[in-house]
Amino acid sequence: MFKSIVTLLAAAAAAATFTFATPAMATPLAQLPAFSLLAPELEGQLNLNTATQEQLELLPGIGPAMAKKIIDYRAAKPFAEPMQVVRIKGIGRKTFEKLKPMLTVKGETTLREISKDESEAKKL
Repeated sequence: MFKSIVTLLAAAAAAATFTFATPAMATPLAQLPAFSLLAPELEGQLNLNTATQEQLELLPGIGPAMAKKIIDYRAAKPFAEPMQVVRIKGIGRKTFEKLKPMLTVKGETTLREISKDESEAKKL
């Protein structure tokens, strides 16, 4: 009886794996059209040492809690280079690579959301 139950559970797990492991599931969310429409397009740079919490939250993957961690970290020790942001728990190399083009430690913060009209005009 026990062996039958184990076999049945193993078969169900295998069936679930084959059912849900479709090529559509392998596509990253950011590449799906609907997801792309939800994420705002950004332009400019963000100074890690002077940006406000609201400006930090513009960055993809940075919410209120992570923005606060960045602010708390820089209060203790300002960033000398953008790569140092990976010292903050919750920001790894993958996240840094996505954010890298938008990060700086010099100058003013110019990061802003651009409208769909502006985005389309730039593509032309």
